[in-house]
Amino acid sequence: GNSQLGATIVDALDTLYIMGLHDEFREGQEWIDKNLDFSVNSEVSVFEVNIRFIGGLLAAYYLSGQEVFKIKAVQLAGKLLPAFNTPTGIPWAMVNLKSGVGRNWGWASAGSSILAEFGTLHMEFVHLSYLTGDPVYYNKVMHIRKLLQKMDRPNGLYPNYLNPRTGRWGQHHTSVGGLGDSFYEYLLKAWLMSDKMDTEARKMYDDAIEAIEKHLIRKSNGGLTFIGEWKNGHLERKMGHLTCFAGGMFALGADGSRDDKAGHYLQLGAEIAHTCHESYDRTTLKLGPEAFKFDGGVEAVAVRQNEKYYILRPEVIETYWYMWRFTHDPKYRQWGWEATQ
Repeated sequence: GNSQLGATIVDALDTLYIMGLHDEFREGQEWIDKNLDFSVNSEVSVFEVNIRFIGGLLAAYYLSGQEVFKIKAVQLAGKLLPAFNTPTGIPWAMVNLKSGVGRNWGWASAGSSILAEFGTLHMEFVHLSYLTGDPVYYNKVMHIRKLLQKMDRPNGLYPNYLNPRTGRWGQHHTSVGGLGDSFYEYLLKAWLMSDKMDTEARKMYDDAIEAIEKHLIRKSNGGLTFIGEWKNGHLERKMGHLTCFAGGMFALGADGSRDDKAGHYLQLGAEIAHTCHESYDRTTLKLGPEAFKFDGGVEAVAVRQNEKYYILRPEVIETYWYMWRFTHDPKYRQWGWEATQ
């Protein structure tokens, strides 16, 4: 909103700490201690506030051990809880930090909440319960998971929209890019974070990935592996920059995958990384577009004017980073350096 919440300061703290920039970290800590105040009359995105503020504060707390970060994270989480007061327990997309009134985005299918938003709360909320001893946070996110498990999924796929009043899916759109992306990431990371004890999360991840591979992943005429989007009963042969995070996710999830398919998923990660590199390489600036097509002769390039832009998104680089860590193939560092230049 228009309030002075210092999102960049909070979001960047863990990076500063890891990079050894401790003076800057202390400056950020001081600002948070004195100025970070959540009792503002502002409507915020529950998802964005969770991943950037609560996630940022928790990461800073775990790295530095400074109590102020824990205190602020718990304060803020309390402000988000009213968003879960819906007939189904699926939270609203937005909540007013002062009044606790929630609502959904006007553009989202028939008043629906969004899969990537209510599906990207688990890690932080589980840690809040762990740190405070209060099960309320854990219970909120486990309730969402239980509800999702009970629902019928078209073709085994999770639609991007779910109505928090009725508990029914909205439009049957499925995407591993925007509106869907981090739901899948969090299933895998919930399993990793639990020291691989949360087998339910792993099973949901494996089931989802199998459906994605069957229905959304295709090879283009030129041999590029891409992840399309399911819309109104057909596959749109288009991939968003956001979807490029999935290369790293497949690599991260390779170990522990079903039927001894670790090699397969590492290979799939490499293929997605290659496709996303092509989307960068085929532009003048060597920075990829927001979305790119695989239609006829057109491959890995933006077609529409309103998709020919780059807004400092990290997903492609994130996949290079994971692929470098898992394979140590020097090309991934080279690709990262190309984009940097």
